[in-house]
Amino acid sequence: MPPGKALDGNRECKSLRVRAGRMTRVTETSIPDGARRVAATLAELGHPHDVVMLPVTGRTAADAAAALGVQLGQIAKSIVFRRRSDDAAVLVVTSGDLRVDEKKVSALVDAVVRADADFVKAATGFSIGGVSPVGHTTPPVILVDRELFRFEQVWAAAGHPYAVFPLSPDELVQLTGAPVEEIA
Repeated sequence: MPPGKALDGNRECKSLRVRAGRMTRVTETSIPDGARRVAATLAELGHPHDVVMLPVTGRTAADAAAALGVQLGQIAKSIVFRRRSDDAAVLVVTSGDLRVDEKKVSALVDAVVRADADFVKAATGFSIGGVSPVGHTTPPVILVDRELFRFEQVWAAAGHPYAVFPLSPDELVQLTGAPVEEIA
């Protein structure tokens, strides 16, 4: 699938312009499965914005911010940890310009360690660089960092390294049901 497309379920195709490049809404079946799953979840939850396929990779927060022409902090990056006591996935969503404090996460949910790529894929259904806050194959424990509330709009991964979607921090909390904590 060529990057630079947006997936919005079964809605009408229209143009969407982002400063970093031209993007259009599509309903093609060539959309990656993860992005399609996130788009379907967002539609089910009544989220008003579409999944956007970037013209370049958004695998890192810096890549996504550059592609979208937004501040690094506006990227809602997803970091996955493995809880030691039960191997549960713990997903922390924080600002792209900050580092997650593993000790703070452990204090909130019990001891955690950084998850490797195989664990992330098995636990969430997404590869590192495309982990969305919604649409997981197995629901993780989710924490939202309060630092995201510095921004009116943030962009989260949408199931694929080229896929993102816009939302407000309040919408993020509503979509995930996650508590807002001091994590960075």
